[in-house]
Amino acid sequence: MRIAVTGSIATDHLMTFPGRFADQLVADQLHTVSLSFLVDNLDVRRGGVGANICFGMGQLGTRPILVGAAGSDFDEYRAWLDRHGVDTDSVRISEVLHTARFVCTTDADHNQIGSFYTGAMSEARLIELKAVADRVGGLDLVLIGADDPEAMLRHTEECRTRGIPFAADFSQQIARMNGDEIRTLLDGATYLFSNEYEKGLIESKTGWSDEEILGRVGHRVTTLGARGVRIERTGEPTIEVGCPDEEAKVDPTGVGDAFRAGFLSGLSWGVGHERAAQVGCMLATLVIETLGTQEYTLRRAHFMERFTKTYGEDAAAEVRARLG
Repeated sequence: MRIAVTGSIATDHLMTFPGRFADQLVADQLHTVSLSFLVDNLDVRRGGVGANICFGMGQLGTRPILVGAAGSDFDEYRAWLDRHGVDTDSVRISEVLHTARFVCTTDADHNQIGSFYTGAMSEARLIELKAVADRVGGLDLVLIGADDPEAMLRHTEECRTRGIPFAADFSQQIARMNGDEIRTLLDGATYLFSNEYEKGLIESKTGWSDEEILGRVGHRVTTLGARGVRIERTGEPTIEVGCPDEEAKVDPTGVGDAFRAGFLSGLSWGVGHERAAQVGCMLATLVIETLGTQEYTLRRAHFMERFTKTYGEDAAAEVRARLG
């Protein structure tokens, strides 16, 4: 399968202040705050949901197509993704804007002051999927992830118009979308991804019940945190898959992206939904054990050893034959 992943491309600039923000605030001067914090360290991490998902798929050997917008400062990030098996030739490079960036400072009490710069992400709405499909010889599935909202709507409508199967994955953007937008984005999706909280929010904002939404999408994939994932389809038995045991719980950031990467890779291999979900849960476990969304290393023997322990030899044999 040729799978394109549309979504944000960003970098995170994370700093640590050894003191407390509260100690620097003067109660009767809060209307004229002017502060500068001398920080101890700067950690720059690659991120963005589109790039995170593609990185995971590349680790599994499935050569995903990343579709999004970045700035002229994307060269180093592009080289990183290229080295890890991602097709980046459909990334739009802005002539005037930098790649989206999150800048955050955390104090000793774990309070945070941060800013998110949208930057080049706003130009994702200018990308036409037909050009992507023509370049690679057609698309079998497009995952429409969190991105510029106008881009998400355009990509969804183009998939419907051109008859390209698509997966709806609102993620962080669901908070700013209204019911009409969410109904537009999910109606007719082959897959609808969300976590449990987002599932309830989708139902609340659309006014559609769980049964009504199931009738409008092919499959509803709901991640359940440490309990794994549930896959539902009208008229078929529900599939539930648990997670492997964690060796450590370091950082949950990017775990959902990793699950999607594993699940989509399973679809690309042609395995069933249960097996694809197992691959997703295994990859998500590697990410939660690592600081950062793209800092893990997939060692094939280690991956398969843990996969076999959790899901059994029959499941492992099916995955082992396909794992890049």
